[in-house]
Amino acid sequence: MYRIVCFATALTIFSVGAAQASPLTLRDCLARAAAANTVLKVASHDEKIAAENIAIAESGYLPRVDFQAGYVAQQEPQSVKIGPTAIPTQETNFGFANLSIYETLYDFGRTASRREQAFLAREAILHGYRGQEQDVFLQVVQAYYGILEGQKFLFTAEEEVKQTTDHQRMAQTLYEQGVVTRNDLLQAQVKLANSKQRRLAAANNLENGWLYLNFLTGQPAGYRDELQEPVAREEAAELDMMMEIALRKRPEIAALKKFVQADEAAVKESKSNYYPELFAKLALDYAQNDKVQEQTIMSATIGFKINLFDGLATTSRQRQALKVKTREEERLRSLTANIRLELQTALNDLKVAGERIAVTEKAIQQSEENLRINNDRYLEKVGTATEVIDAQTLLTQTRTEYSSAVFDYQVAAARVKRSIGEL
Repeated sequence: MYRIVCFATALTIFSVGAAQASPLTLRDCLARAAAANTVLKVASHDEKIAAENIAIAESGYLPRVDFQAGYVAQQEPQSVKIGPTAIPTQETNFGFANLSIYETLYDFGRTASRREQAFLAREAILHGYRGQEQDVFLQVVQAYYGILEGQKFLFTAEEEVKQTTDHQRMAQTLYEQGVVTRNDLLQAQVKLANSKQRRLAAANNLENGWLYLNFLTGQPAGYRDELQEPVAREEAAELDMMMEIALRKRPEIAALKKFVQADEAAVKESKSNYYPELFAKLALDYAQNDKVQEQTIMSATIGFKINLFDGLATTSRQRQALKVKTREEERLRSLTANIRLELQTALNDLKVAGERIAVTEKAIQQSEENLRINNDRYLEKVGTATEVIDAQTLLTQTRTEYSSAVFDYQVAAARVKRSIGEL
């Protein structure tokens, strides 16, 4: 009696816990992917790298401080010849040191252009990261609904195994009674074997689906949970309206626009290389030399420097910057066209999937009734085993097509959201 009470208590606790446990939603999976997906973790480092480029560019506003020191050993010291006499002007071996502070006063916008490029490149990388995140989210959606679809396929396959098992038993009984030929029994046995193979394939596909979803969301390979079924279908807006949303919200477009702006800054930087650079320099030089009165010399310099000829490298860099800018502008136009095509395709698939759902819903009822009629005809010995098997196959196919249509609709809806950057 004590064991029975303990078992009942444990069963009650388990039932309450199961009732309170909520299914794993698609939003849960997306949140896990955003936090733990390995592809996004790698991509997140790009923004940190780009941020360092900003610091590198801003270093041009700060002074440069250099220090060097060493020891020189000479075969003979440098001397001054006065008549027949050579008077040394330095020691044979000596130490030296130099400390200099160099500050660019004005470079015609070169440093400012580099800083602007770095800022824009970082913003472009941030938008690019969000684009990668949207791609990963779409993969999660496909994997999530792929599992739900796989569960339906497995259920359908198990139902077919039950039906073919019942038919095989029926054929066995009728064969033993001498009512049907051995051919009917063999057909039923082969059909049952095929149904079991389909069930194994469906179970394997479902297992692979879970492995893929766990990989995308950073979960252990053996993690399993109950997934939430899709609730309602969504109505899509018109193409032109959604395209306007895509142009505003699609992160890849924002990233390319930032790259184009960065290329414009690069063009300005390349032009500044034709102009001089104004600078100021403070220096402290020490050279060990007991032949002179001052071994340490302090100096201050204000001057300018300009390159007169560098083998046309500056001209080539300017042309290169212009061509890179033109390329990015073409990429932006191409991306806009591709997004429109992507959106149109997703909307078409969404519409067709909705129509497929409406058609296959009614077809399932018709297929179930068809199987019932053929089973009754077979029992009354006015139908054939082939008709029963065909009816079973038709029902399985119809259920499979319905499940595919339902989840194709959900994936197409996610693709529409991905196309406009709202997934």
